[in-house]
Amino acid sequence: MTNVPDTKLGAMYKAHIQFILDKNIEALLDQYTDDALLISSFMKTPLYYKGKEQIREHMQGILGIDGLETDIVFWAETEDPETIMITEQITMTTADGESHMRFADSWVLRDGRIAIHFAGMVQHPDGSLA
Repeated sequence: MTNVPDTKLGAMYKAHIQFILDKNIEALLDQYTDDALLISSFMKTPLYYKGKEQIREHMQGILGIDGLETDIVFWAETEDPETIMITEQITMTTADGESHMRFADSWVLRDGRIAIHFAGMVQHPDGSLA
């Protein structure tokens, strides 16, 4: 993990990535509010996940990742309300091999937990733009 700032939200992001690597779905879900909304653009059509059980469904797909390297290309955060907006260059290893892509994630927090998560694909592994 590179270019993550040494801030409260930077530490939360680092923990988020580590939970993914550790396949610790419960700790990952604990970062979200009970009524959290995750909007995913990993597919061409946006997918909406409301509440922890639906977010658990979304997260099952990322548990197949064996290696994950993130290089933060852009990071912005605010304190009140707590938010982050980031762009990441990602290298991940799955059963199909190594993939390179670019993500854009934004979080809106409530009481220290993620209430809204925009999980965006910017560049697919084949190099095409989302």
